[in-house]
Amino acid sequence: MSVRLYIGNLPKEEIDRQELQAVFAAEGDAVTTKLIKDRKTGKCRGFGFLTVNNDEQADQIIEKYNGQLFKETPIKLEKALPRTKGDEGDEQAAATPAGGAPVPKANKESNRREKGSKKSRRGGGGRENTAASTADTDAIRPDPRWASELEKLKQMLAAQTTN
Repeated sequence: MSVRLYIGNLPKEEIDRQELQAVFAAEGDAVTTKLIKDRKTGKCRGFGFLTVNNDEQADQIIEKYNGQLFKETPIKLEKALPRTKGDEGDEQAAATPAGGAPVPKANKESNRREKGSKKSRRGGGGRENTAASTADTDAIRPDPRWASELEKLKQMLAAQTTN
């Protein structure tokens, strides 16, 4: 079973896949690279992927190449997170490394109204009830890795508003 590795900290300039493939040439033809580029500029977005045959080979490559210089910058290698079903074709979702803090994306389906809850277009009511909207935000839980820091910030903000 093939394993995808995330290659991070690539220089954000014009790089072609062959240059990146040359770094891993000692591993043979079983290793393939994919460089993620900006569609408009054609420059590297700062990351890519490496596909290897198995977990053992993945661990060896991570140990061997993590921190190695590529165009004067040390590259970062780690196992890529698996794609989720809704993110097919979206390379950015898979680009988040296992140890990194992902930036939350808005769920397209959560922005759409359900079929039975259409709002009337005829006047009468400009704003929604703010109590209901704050109840929705309370249901969103912060990332547990940052929960303690967020709590400290909330306390500091509360102390400033009381002064």
